[in-house]
Amino acid sequence: LNSVEWKNTKAKVRGAVREIAKELVELYAQRQEKKGFRFSLDTVWQKEFEEAFPYEETYDQLNAIEDTKRDMESDKIMDRLICGDVGYGKTEIAIRAAFKAVADGKQAVFLVPTTILAQQHYNTLVQRMKDFPVSVDVLSRFRSASEQKKTLERLRKGSLDILVGTHRVLSADVKFKNLGLLIVDEEQRFGVTHKEKIKQFKKDVDVLTLTATPIPRTLHMSLVGIRDMSVLDEPPVDRLPIQTYVLEHNEEIIREAINRELARGGQVYYVYNRVNGIDEVANTVAGLVPEASVAFAHGQMHERELEKIMYDFISGEIDVLVSTTIIETGMDISNVNTIIIDDADRLGLSQLYQLRGRVGRSNRTSYAFLMY
Repeated sequence: LNSVEWKNTKAKVRGAVREIAKELVELYAQRQEKKGFRFSLDTVWQKEFEEAFPYEETYDQLNAIEDTKRDMESDKIMDRLICGDVGYGKTEIAIRAAFKAVADGKQAVFLVPTTILAQQHYNTLVQRMKDFPVSVDVLSRFRSASEQKKTLERLRKGSLDILVGTHRVLSADVKFKNLGLLIVDEEQRFGVTHKEKIKQFKKDVDVLTLTATPIPRTLHMSLVGIRDMSVLDEPPVDRLPIQTYVLEHNEEIIREAINRELARGGQVYYVYNRVNGIDEVANTVAGLVPEASVAFAHGQMHERELEKIMYDFISGEIDVLVSTTIIETGMDISNVNTIIIDDADRLGLSQLYQLRGRVGRSNRTSYAFLMY
């Protein structure tokens, strides 16, 4: 501890922390001084849109929606964190904020960490906006170069209202005509470079951040009042707790768990977080339950092939999906209520929490098996 190397390391870290603190203070000082766009009060369309929500909102959800609207209707630039468990309704709050922004002639962008999550949010937004004149598009590697070019052109001209995308939306060629709202899903999943670009957005537009597992710095900033925070503590109506088991790898239990889920017409996630050998694992699982349709997916597959597998799984054509952690965020399929995680001890707590949250998104009893 008394070595020169350790002293140099401490000095470097101290300098880096000071630099980050200086940048944060400057950024939030600018935001406090600068006047933001004051959004109008709710329109008749906003009320109709919210009444079309097919579920009953929780008390916490309603409070978070009110907090968000209050921020948007003030002349202060919004920087609100919505912190809530997986499946507690954070996305609906963001969708209502996006609709409010569009109703006032502004554009909204939904930034997400994975391509699959982008596609899922895009599908949700299209479904929710279908009865209203709101245009939605997605920018991701599932889209061809020509499709992306058309999307960017519509964005520049202002004929596109809401854009969903991965860090691709932070690229220099992505230009908005009149951006009013940035929604960031799971900010902690983005790298340093992307966070720097997000920071530049924060100087001028309202920002709404959604997370189930905030990093300590983000949480601290909310607790000390630098960022506003709304907490969703209350589970949705009829939501049952996930039955979680930690146990040694056991093929008999795997077979039994899958068969029990299939017997009630459900589907299963089997997480194996290594690309090498995932096909063999899928074959092993298929051997345990020969009557089931089993497929595997990982992030290194060709995007069209991956998209087809995900689409087939969402459509119910596939019973068991053997996958890497690409399903960690965004897979919102109420028919999947059993997840088996292989080598769970190799994953971080935040990852396990997110993965477990992929099940239990309906009023059925759900099961998570963490095997080591």
